[in-house]
Amino acid sequence: MEQAALEIESVDLECAVNNVEHHTELNGVDRLVVRRGQPFSVTLHLRPGTTFNPGVSINLIVTTGPQPSDVMDTEVKFGLSKLISPVRWSGTVSLKSERATSVTICSHPNAPIGLYQLALDQGTGVSLGQFVLLFNPWCKRDSVYLANEAERQEYVLSQDGLLYRGKPKRISELPWTFGQFEPGMLDICLKVLDQNLKYLQDPVQDCSNRRSPVYVTRVLSAMINSSDDKGVLEGNWSGNYEDGIRPTAWKDSCSILRQWYNQNCMAVEYGQCWVFAAVACTVSRALGIPCRVVTNYGSAHDTNSNLVIERYYNSDAEDIGDDSIWNFHVWVESWMTRPDLKLGYEGWQASDPTPQETSDGVFCCGPVPVRAIKEGDLSASYDAPFVYAEVNADVIEYVILDDGSTVKMDSSTTEVGQCISTKAVGRDEREDITHLYKYPEGSEEERQVYEKANHQNRLIQNEEEPGLLLKIKVTPSMEVGSDFDVYAQVKNNTDAKKTFRLTFYAQAVTYSGKLGESCGLMELTGANLAPTEGLKVTLPLQYSTYGKAITQERMVRLVALLIDKETKEYHRATRTIVLDIPSLDIFVQGDAKVGQPIRVEVKLHNPLPDLLENCMFSFQGANLTDSTTISKEVGTVDPKGLATAELELTPKVSGIRKLVVDFNSDKLGNIQNYTNLVIKE
Repeated sequence: MEQAALEIESVDLECAVNNVEHHTELNGVDRLVVRRGQPFSVTLHLRPGTTFNPGVSINLIVTTGPQPSDVMDTEVKFGLSKLISPVRWSGTVSLKSERATSVTICSHPNAPIGLYQLALDQGTGVSLGQFVLLFNPWCKRDSVYLANEAERQEYVLSQDGLLYRGKPKRISELPWTFGQFEPGMLDICLKVLDQNLKYLQDPVQDCSNRRSPVYVTRVLSAMINSSDDKGVLEGNWSGNYEDGIRPTAWKDSCSILRQWYNQNCMAVEYGQCWVFAAVACTVSRALGIPCRVVTNYGSAHDTNSNLVIERYYNSDAEDIGDDSIWNFHVWVESWMTRPDLKLGYEGWQASDPTPQETSDGVFCCGPVPVRAIKEGDLSASYDAPFVYAEVNADVIEYVILDDGSTVKMDSSTTEVGQCISTKAVGRDEREDITHLYKYPEGSEEERQVYEKANHQNRLIQNEEEPGLLLKIKVTPSMEVGSDFDVYAQVKNNTDAKKTFRLTFYAQAVTYSGKLGESCGLMELTGANLAPTEGLKVTLPLQYSTYGKAITQERMVRLVALLIDKETKEYHRATRTIVLDIPSLDIFVQGDAKVGQPIRVEVKLHNPLPDLLENCMFSFQGANLTDSTTISKEVGTVDPKGLATAELELTPKVSGIRKLVVDFNSDKLGNIQNYTNLVIKE
């Protein structure tokens, strides 16, 4: 009965102090957001006439989820003692004044994350308030512990970054605002968890399972796409986006997540791989899981799980197979331990929210240890064979002739899995992490590298392989809007005369390898080459033709098909080119200080011989543009003319902030640039 004398007048959750200590102050200081395994303190103000008796036992109750259960660890009762325990829910108490008592609480480092209720157990629960509990990369006992502070700043706290697209020889940067600490984002990210199928089927078990970052990451892999559930994004690779927003128009995650939340969790239209990955990164970082976005060039989609990409073409060189190789593909890696797997598989785990194949009946993929992919351990959970094929499948190409017979053309062990890239820690530079996915020493990959090097060495020594040699060459400058030439080179590296047929053509292509309209063709039906003689065939690519065919990705696929008329052997060479875009220049005037306006001017030259209409610059930056995208309409821009716009911004928070600028129009778009602003107090 003595406990009833502890009558609470008010509770101060000390949000400002606690949130700073828990690295959550960017969520705001109007609510308590803490990380597991780390103490936080609240102050209990007692009613007049009430005093705290240090000898009285005080018990607290914390609960999470719709049906809290002590068996599932979603309801925990614990008393206050002299010391904080590092391995369970615990608390201590101290007097601040005659009518104020400070209570320090520390969660279990493996507690389920989510929204918690905190109450005083005095027969009936007396509510003390609520708080959000997140994963804690700063806590050594947390399974997402990340030892390096610079990496925690990059993979947990950074609200913006760079994604990579294009081709290995023309890798392009896409600045992206993750915005995980923008107003409302944390609640939306928790809502994403509450819409997953496992929660809807068994909310008690699901909330309990949220102790595991492996479980949460797998849930996010399913929930960022909408193929099976009320997920965030609907994928679309058709090229028709009239009833939604084209994937290339997005440049931040917050716009997508807010739209999903505001339209009653209906899927946002539309996304492609880099958009799915960027949104998954935002939600992961918001929940406290260290996360980064990864791009794989030459990414295989193995439909029959045989670790071989079998590409079939008809006699006109048209791809008629099911397997495919994307020019690039983007997924995420999350940092965590894997207590469900053997030692050595902790660290980066790959997961892919882009819906490609089902896993356990749902469109999701991962998490799978990157180390397991490198070791070729296809038994490791989850979805190791699919991810392994994406970065390491062999490629075999066949031609199906008109009579139905099949002829093997070429094979490659190096086409898949190139230049695997992510943003470097603390720098706006690309880091190549291919070595984390491929294990060359003492493996088959080492032999492949050796054979490749041996082949290159023969070329350096002019020891070319016998037969008809076919290559595609391009010019250094290929800016969209200009006319330029590409070339097919043929050499007869035999001691006999060769007669052959050559077809050299160009087609628009998407990053996922889907071919579009033709934009150039050159044919030689009866060409002859004497021994050691060479031939260079020119294919003009004119803007008047390719400009109507290419997508916003500005990719063109070049294919040369050569048939030896005597031996009937097929030779095929391909190359994908990415057309250059004009630079978008950003100029900042004034000192960047909190609360003081600065002026930003942007300029872009129109490289096209066409009038641009509906021209618009868009500006986005965490803590710079009030959580929204600011648009400035320009109207029309003359052929070869200049588009300009100005914007005044008032920074809200100090630190390094990225301002991302995007340009779009009716004929030219998907052009981004960024500048880093160092905001001073």
